[in-house]
Amino acid sequence: MASTLTAAPSDRSNIGPMIIIGVLFFIYGFVTWLNGPLTIFVKLAFNLDDVSAFLIPVAFYLSYFVLALPSAAILKRTGMKRGMALGLFVMAIGAVLFGEFINIRMYHGALVGLFVIGAGLSLLQTASNPYISILGPIDSAAQRIAFMGICNKFAGFLAPFVFGALVLTGIETLDQQVKAAPTPAAADALLNSFAARVYWPYMVMAALLVVLAIWVVRSSLPEIKPAGANDEHAIGHSGRSIFSFPHLWLGVLCLFLYVGVEVMAGDAIGIYGQGFGLPLDATKHFTAYTMFGMLLGYIVGLLLIPRFVSQQRYLAVSAVLGVLFALGAFVTHGYLSVAFVAALGFANAMMWPAIFPLAIKGLGGHTEVGSALLVMGIVGGALIPQVFVHLKEVIDFQLAFLLVMAPCYLYILYYGLRGHRVGQHPAG
Repeated sequence: MASTLTAAPSDRSNIGPMIIIGVLFFIYGFVTWLNGPLTIFVKLAFNLDDVSAFLIPVAFYLSYFVLALPSAAILKRTGMKRGMALGLFVMAIGAVLFGEFINIRMYHGALVGLFVIGAGLSLLQTASNPYISILGPIDSAAQRIAFMGICNKFAGFLAPFVFGALVLTGIETLDQQVKAAPTPAAADALLNSFAARVYWPYMVMAALLVVLAIWVVRSSLPEIKPAGANDEHAIGHSGRSIFSFPHLWLGVLCLFLYVGVEVMAGDAIGIYGQGFGLPLDATKHFTAYTMFGMLLGYIVGLLLIPRFVSQQRYLAVSAVLGVLFALGAFVTHGYLSVAFVAALGFANAMMWPAIFPLAIKGLGGHTEVGSALLVMGIVGGALIPQVFVHLKEVIDFQLAFLLVMAPCYLYILYYGLRGHRVGQHPAG
């Protein structure tokens, strides 16, 4: 039976648990960052406009909002370790549903499958993010989460290429064949064959998720009780309710906006590139370039935090870079503009690793609920891209992109400079 820890373990004892959690971050990074190429896939497979295609991130990220608090309640009963395994099982069920519904070209059913995958990820993230944050000193949590981020975004970098090779090969030619089909029945036959390409990759993914869940249950991953490892006595809030931590609530909004801009830079970059008339065979890989930028950002963050710069100061610098790169995308065109959008991956990389530990700092027995509230903020990945795709229907898509992104980064800047300290004693 796994040991239970009420305080953060020593650095030497962290290595095994970090490897296990790193594998989990790799898996759900791969699953999450399939949404970019999936959006391009469903747009062709189901003959959708941009607004309808962007229901992919809506279904995926909305589940976080709906199920994060129930996930916290589940974790109170199961513990973090078994909760992570349960999340993997739920993801496997979602992968089967998604593959089955795509295979019969039932778009709304496929969205249900994505929602279920997101439900499993909601449970997994509600457990794993605070786990890795309090596995060691909270002030160096951004460094540990950055290591997890490298696992996550390396998977995200691979996902578009793997999905492209298995599913999107020849998509430009297929699009032309569908448009040139002599009858609607002929076009449907082509699209049925195209949609069926997704089935077996998702069945294999489901099987791997089940195997991984069994591995986690049988692993030596220790339990950590947040009440001991992240005690609110350190900041003078003993016995208070969850509403007495304003830095948490400001952090929820910050994470909501952050996930929105992360999804815009990662999942929306393909649709953004199509706005310039760039070919489908090129745009299907654009998400990978954003992920590469995030990988670089995580490596830089690992080197700098906390040795040379605090996680909150680095968050502020990252927000400034976000504004500058968004402006760069607006004043340029074509591949250069797309490159600025991909560079937002670098700016975004260390935001989650900084926001999450800053927001849960000192919550003690409220850590699970605080984590769940932050995970609910992931719904920003559903709503903010929807603002963009609706806005670009009435104004230039580059201006729409800037108007969505810049205010988000400005608020993140505020949180890095001031918001994370509100209500804390002493200042964080």
